[in-house]
Amino acid sequence: MANPGYGKRSAPDQRPGTPQDFALLPMRERYVAGFVDHLPEGAAMSVKQLAKQLPLYGQQAISTALTALSVAGYLRRVRCRVGAGDETRWVSRTFWSRTARDNEWWNTYLAAETAAPAAGPEPEAIIPPPWVPDEEPPPAPEDRGPAQGREATSVPQQRTPVQAPDAEPAPPAPDMAPAAPHQSTAGASPAYLALARLGRNDHRLALSADDCAALEAQAAEWLARGVGVDYLTSALTAGLPAKVDSPVGLLRRRLTDKMPPRLPAENTAPDTPARRVLMECTDCGRPGQPEALPDGLCRPCRETHSRGSAEAPVHPTEAADIKAHMANLRDLLKAV
Repeated sequence: MANPGYGKRSAPDQRPGTPQDFALLPMRERYVAGFVDHLPEGAAMSVKQLAKQLPLYGQQAISTALTALSVAGYLRRVRCRVGAGDETRWVSRTFWSRTARDNEWWNTYLAAETAAPAAGPEPEAIIPPPWVPDEEPPPAPEDRGPAQGREATSVPQQRTPVQAPDAEPAPPAPDMAPAAPHQSTAGASPAYLALARLGRNDHRLALSADDCAALEAQAAEWLARGVGVDYLTSALTAGLPAKVDSPVGLLRRRLTDKMPPRLPAENTAPDTPARRVLMECTDCGRPGQPEALPDGLCRPCRETHSRGSAEAPVHPTEAADIKAHMANLRDLLKAV
């Protein structure tokens, strides 16, 4: 088996296998095609690995057979980008179809494969933001009444009771009075709190509640542009003069003059999705777009294959005679 991300990938919509699937192919291509068709999903498909498992043919013969099978429409080699961030790498895959396909079918299929997400680590669980309330678990089966069904659990729980139109509002408790603005920091924004803490860090920047409220919008704009509270604090307190007559005026000027630039979000998707699949020439491995590699071959390899296809294939018995003749010549050279 190949490493994860590599190896054989079966194309969809194939007819069931029969003994006559590759009957029209030459003997060598029929032999290699039958072996590849029975390989499991994800099996290694390199020429070296196939030559180790097929004793009748060497690496050159296996490479030529795979090229012929690519021209016949049975396979395509592609490069896929897997991983994310700094772990991105390119891997090689061989898409196999027991049913021979034409170039248009392969181009359409690989275009859809390009749009699909690349193989990689399992996605992490999506964590809801803190302002989204947690879903309440459904009641246990024994707690449900006889008239309640599965639909009853999807109804959200009411927060406040519905008050009749003619009902008078309940009077406020005698010991509760409306709180003055900014007396409690429980609901204060991070920008307001950062401004309020400036006076504690440096007495020259002591601000009143009204001053913090007046500068809150400008400080919030800083935080909205992606900077942190520490960055905001250091930018407002760096290089202060020995005496500050108007802290609110100085801070308003610094908040305006030192406003940080807007930066694009890190997870912003590009306008055009990056292509994740590049087809490889089955013969030489040169990458390219599917439409630029008809029959799975680049132009030089396609021309070479067209010239070589006119020659009659060598019969296995003749190939054995050639090997024996070459071995005899080597023995004679050694004797000399």
